[in-house]
Amino acid sequence: MRTSNISSWCSGYLLWIPALLVTLVLLGAISRSSPNVFSRYGNKYQLSVGVPLKGNGNPPIFAYWICGTEGESERILRLLKAIYHPRNRYLLQLDSCSSDYDRGQLALSVQAEEVFRYFGNVYVVGKSFALNQMGSSALAATLHAAALHLKLSTDWDWFITLSASDYPLMNQDDLLHAFTLLPRNTNFIHFTNKTGWKEQTDRIVNDPNLYLQEVAPLLYAVEKRTMPDAFKIFGGSPWTILTRDFMEYCVKGWDNFPRKLLMYLSNVPYPLESYFHTIICSSSEFKNSVVNNDLRYILWDTSALGKAKVLNMSHYDQMLASRAAFARPFQTDDDPVLNKIDESVLNRTSKGLVPGEWCPGIGRSKSLENSTPDKEDLCPSWGNINHVTPGPRGVSLQEFLAKLAVEGRFTTGHCQEH
Repeated sequence: MRTSNISSWCSGYLLWIPALLVTLVLLGAISRSSPNVFSRYGNKYQLSVGVPLKGNGNPPIFAYWICGTEGESERILRLLKAIYHPRNRYLLQLDSCSSDYDRGQLALSVQAEEVFRYFGNVYVVGKSFALNQMGSSALAATLHAAALHLKLSTDWDWFITLSASDYPLMNQDDLLHAFTLLPRNTNFIHFTNKTGWKEQTDRIVNDPNLYLQEVAPLLYAVEKRTMPDAFKIFGGSPWTILTRDFMEYCVKGWDNFPRKLLMYLSNVPYPLESYFHTIICSSSEFKNSVVNNDLRYILWDTSALGKAKVLNMSHYDQMLASRAAFARPFQTDDDPVLNKIDESVLNRTSKGLVPGEWCPGIGRSKSLENSTPDKEDLCPSWGNINHVTPGPRGVSLQEFLAKLAVEGRFTTGHCQEH
C-alpha cells in the first residue's frame, strides 16, 4: 500500500513537536477558506440543458480529485479525458513540486476545450502545497480536496481519488450505470487482514510538508508510543470511493471523533491507510455502509514491502478480468498498455473523449477520420447527459456491486480487529 520508503535520518530529540500543534496545522490545510480555483470555465456557455438530473433512477454524480506532480500535466489531461462525463465534477491539482506556470498551463489547456467550458464541471486548483504520500500532508490534501468539492457544490454522490499514474478500466457510461441502483450511502474501502501493518502506528513522525512549501521527507523519532485505548485502529488501501455524506462528516467532524483521530494520526506514517477505515468502523451511522473493495487493480510487490508493481502489457488480461474500475500504477503517459485500453476498452484516441449517449458522434474510428494533425474536436455535438448506455462490462459490474453491497451492508466483519 506504500508508495515510497524513506529512511530515518534525524535524531529523535529534534522530532518532538506537540501533536496538538501539528494537528492544528493539518486542520488549517484542510479548511483554508478559499477554493482558489483558477476559474469555473464557461459561465457564458452554461445552459439548463447541461444540468444533471438527480433522483428518480438517474445515474449518480462522481466528484473526482486527480492529483499529480511536476511534469504530469499531460498525464492528468489524458486521464481527465478518459474519465470525462458531463454529469461528473473534476478537481485537478498539481503539488508544490510544480510551478505556478505549470498550473496555469493546465488551466489553459482545460479552458481551451469548448466541451469543458460548456458544462463548467472541470476545476484546476490555483494554489498547491507540499505533499508526501507517506505522511499526514497526503491526508490533509485529500480532505482539503473533498472540502473544495463540498464548497463548489453538494450535488455529487461519491468522491473518487486518483493520481496521474491511474487509468480507468471501463468507460463512464459503464461505471455510472453500475452505481445507479446502489444505495447512495455505500462506501468502498478495502481493509487489510495482513499482519504487521499496525507496527507502523506506534512510530512517531513529523511531516514537515504540512508547513513547508518544498517537499521534504518525514522525520522519525527514536521513541515509540502505545496504541490508543479509546478506539481501535483499522487499516487497508489508501484508494477509496466514499460517499458525500461520509466525506462531509470527515471534513466537518460534528461529533469531534474525526478531529480526535486527526490529532493521533498527524504523527503517524501512512495515515491515509488508517484514517477513513478507523472512522467508518467507529461510527454506528456508517459502519454498515461498507463494501470491502476499493475497485482498484493493484499488484503488490512481495519482494519490496508495501510497494506496488508497475503495470504493463503483460497484465492486460488480468486487469480486465478483475472487474476493477481503475488500475495503478502505470509508468508513463505513452505506455503501450494505455493505448491498448484506449483502443479496445474505451474506444478513444489518446487525446479524445470516450463516446457515450451524451456524445455519440465520437469514437476512435470517427476521430481518426475527422481529426486534423493539429486539432481534434473533443465533442462536436452533445445529447442527453442524463442517460447512459452501458456495455457488457457495465452490466457485469452492476451485478457484481449489487452482490457486494448486499453482503457488505449486513456484516461488520471488516471492522473486527485483525
